[in-house]
Amino acid sequence: MSTTARTRFIGKSVLVTGAGTGIGRAVALAFAAEGAKVVVAGRKQGPLDETVALIEAAGGTASAVTADVSKAADVRELTAEAVRRHGRLDVAVNNAGVFRGGGPLAELAVEDWQTLLDINVTGVLHALQAEIGIMRGQDGGGTIVNISSNLGAHTRIPGVAGYLTSKAAVSALTRAAALDHIGDGVRINAVSPGATDTTMSLLPGETEADRAVRMKASNPLGRVSSTEEVAAAVLYLASDDAASMVGTDLVIDGGASA
Repeated sequence: MSTTARTRFIGKSVLVTGAGTGIGRAVALAFAAEGAKVVVAGRKQGPLDETVALIEAAGGTASAVTADVSKAADVRELTAEAVRRHGRLDVAVNNAGVFRGGGPLAELAVEDWQTLLDINVTGVLHALQAEIGIMRGQDGGGTIVNISSNLGAHTRIPGVAGYLTSKAAVSALTRAAALDHIGDGVRINAVSPGATDTTMSLLPGETEADRAVRMKASNPLGRVSSTEEVAAAVLYLASDDAASMVGTDLVIDGGASA
């Protein structure tokens, strides 16, 4: 690890869901680089092991736990395991999410709609309930950051009604939970990324080069955000630097929703 790395999270216990790839992996790496002990979670063991290996190669501390956030029992066991490994849970980042059902609303398959709700919305609910249950009972409380999207509460585009609805719900759920539990010492916020350098931002059949051309023409910033830029926003909200931020939904989208 770099000797110039910031150290805001030395000794802190951090849980990141959906940490096998993309934004979740970048968030886990960023916390570990600042001294956190990170538990990375997801449905597939292989990608989680790769994230752990990257963290350990950089001198950080991490371990992997498989869990399906759509199952309340999985999430309760996941959070309990994080406490067993590190004694407490200081920070949780609820990043696990999926995209399903591109196309007009009238053709949206009910199965895709249900998957979006089960993982993107109910999965966040399960995580919040388990995490708050732990954090409000420990000295110092804790902080939670939900990963929402600029699509939903902040801006809309055609053809993704189910995804829009699920992420708008995450933004609303974040604010509601923040108000309900700041008095318990649990500070809750959200980050809402726009197009980011992950496979989810690629249109069907589109290459990264194609995406770069599209973004240069359509995004005020002229490019996608990097996963590291989104991770930096997450760490800020989770840190003492943001101690008075409660129920904030921080949009990172290069001006797309401005």
